[in-house]
Amino acid sequence: MVHDYKCKAAGEGRSCRGLRGTTIHMVITYLVCLIGVHHVVLCCAASGQTGSFGRCVLWIQSGTARFYTMMRGTAELPAGSEFPNAKHTSMCQYYVMRDCIRVLVLGTGQMGSGIARLVLDKQGLELVGAYARRRERAGMDLGRAIGLDRDLGIPISNDLASVIRQTQPEIAIQATCSRIADAREELEILVHQGVHVISIAEQLAYPACSSPAFAEALQRLAVAQGVAIVGTGINPGFVLDLLVITLTSVCADIQAITAKRVNDLSPYGPSVLASQGVGLSPAAFNRGLKEGTVAGHYGFAESIHLIAAALGWEIARIEETREPIIARVRRTTPFVCVEPGQVAGCKHTAVAYREDRPVITLVHPQQVHPEVEGVETGDAIEITGTPVIRLSGSPEIPGGQGTIALAVNMIPRVLNAAPGLHTMADLPVPAALLGDVRRLIHGDKQVYSHG
Repeated sequence: MVHDYKCKAAGEGRSCRGLRGTTIHMVITYLVCLIGVHHVVLCCAASGQTGSFGRCVLWIQSGTARFYTMMRGTAELPAGSEFPNAKHTSMCQYYVMRDCIRVLVLGTGQMGSGIARLVLDKQGLELVGAYARRRERAGMDLGRAIGLDRDLGIPISNDLASVIRQTQPEIAIQATCSRIADAREELEILVHQGVHVISIAEQLAYPACSSPAFAEALQRLAVAQGVAIVGTGINPGFVLDLLVITLTSVCADIQAITAKRVNDLSPYGPSVLASQGVGLSPAAFNRGLKEGTVAGHYGFAESIHLIAAALGWEIARIEETREPIIARVRRTTPFVCVEPGQVAGCKHTAVAYREDRPVITLVHPQQVHPEVEGVETGDAIEITGTPVIRLSGSPEIPGGQGTIALAVNMIPRVLNAAPGLHTMADLPVPAALLGDVRRLIHGDKQVYSHG
């Protein structure tokens, strides 16, 4: 696909505006689409009038073969041949952009749907396929499944290996689960097929914490297959770890770190709400803690180890507590109704120790519609050190929106990364993708510069 082109004149300030016409642009576009041309330069010998040209040379590169056409006929030059040494006085350079980045989305729940919609909105990205675990989604058009009022011509598949073969994605965004145990099979299939991966599974933010053996195996596999993998999200992945790490960069010394995130669970779907015990009685909440069905926040240990690794701290132990947040008034979301006396959320706290000294404290009370009881959401970080750093903001950075944006904004960072299993602290800090994403991919845009 031709992205854009510019003309310049050598010699006595001649203009190339005569070459900016629709016909030339259509010809170049046709060549690119038909035979996969990567670089095009049009050179013309001036006839003596500004914007008027005589004999032209069209220089084309497609893979290793190079061609040029002069007046009539076409000749193939050996690979490695230089630009024809013609005495041209004016030249048009055509900037030829790579094809769109092919993206596969895993998951069609709240997060997966939001990610798919954002991929559709970004220039330079092409949503080529969708995978879902729910059997009833198989064959459904993705457009309808993610809340659009139109079909996209992309059928949802329950067969991940098959949809990879059919769509040939460069990168996949996994939004199907929180735990590595649940993400493992999908990750292995993607990596074996040579697909780069961004996952919002919380435990993949620092997989060596919960699954060191699997993390080592996935690292070896990713390197062997030449792909990069990263786990990201609003938390873990940003507020309670990457943002903290960034703030420590202005400190000469640190004694302790405390970070707190008060957020609203209302935008999330059934799986997240269930993991927080929302809608349960206090007794059922406590039973769920013992049985493992109520987990609170996934990712505290990952965030702590991510921070500690960046600072060079050795963590001796982590102590965690989980308490139910009891509703005093009725609260409703599209997925749950919480009556007074039932659990509206979970206050989860983790404290990490170096020897016997607490050094990292993370506090994360989450509940549906906290505002109905006067609770203000927000994010706050305090670093006790030289100097003391305090950063806070209210309301919270929206968790769902933030996770969706991070997952998509990490695409160029992952495609540019060395093969292997990465954390957010390993890669360049992402930025919002407001232009053509392909411009951010290293080595994808090359231009001849002759004359």
